Amino acid sequence: MTKLSVNINKIALLRNSRGTSLPDLVEVALDCIRFGAEGITVHPRPDERHIKKSDIPLLKAAIDVELNIEGYPSEDFIQLVLDNQPAQVSLVPDPPNVLTSDSGWDTRNQAVFLKEVVSRFKKQRIRVSLFMNPEPELIRYAVDTGADRIELYTGIFSREFEIDSVKAIELHIQSSEIADELGLGLNAGHDLNLRNLRFYKEEVVKLLEVSIGHAIVCDSLYYGLQNTIQMYRGKLL
Repeated sequence: MTKLSVNINKIALLRNSRGTSLPDLVEVALDCIRFGAEGITVHPRPDERHIKKSDIPLLKAAIDVELNIEGYPSEDFIQLVLDNQPAQVSLVPDPPNVLTSDSGWDTRNQAVFLKEVVSRFKKQRIRVSLFMNPEPELIRYAVDTGADRIELYTGIFSREFEIDSVKAIELHIQSSEIADELGLGLNAGHDLNLRNLRFYKEEVVKLLEVSIGHAIVCDSLYYGLQNTIQMYRGKLL
């Protein structure tokens, strides 16, 4: 069964907008777990506009499910991860000022850099996932970095799904088949929602985990957090 990891960045963004401790990030994370989430994802950015570095140890100490830390592997980020020892680190090729992650690694031309970074996490037994576009050729190069998993970027799929779902999923199916062939675990994330999640899960091969934040927060405004998480979990059964 595919696991649901809830990204709580938007909760932190709401908290930061008033400069207070509300909503309480740890409390929301614990509620997400109580409602059915099997992981918590955070993506600390250099400007700390949502998740702050100080949030990470508090979350690590409080939760009893997998903590997934996403980010660009700068030295500061690498040290943050090594200091907090999450179950998984998801590496993204984001520049510092990007609004959201919207493209994957070029594993062919960045292989040397990625291999060195991945090895630093693997030495500490932290599972490593690489954020990837659904480009079958680049998936083949990903295995040479030593990463355990890839996370397929689903933003373009989510937009094209509304027009032609069969065409939208083609490269994701191919990429998932190659990942399975190479022994790479498969995660996915970005703009997956209640309309497209079941279709995506049923079509790609051996989907281990999805990370969803923005859509869950948006749907929670109408359905409530508990109902929303359970609705998303239902799409993954």
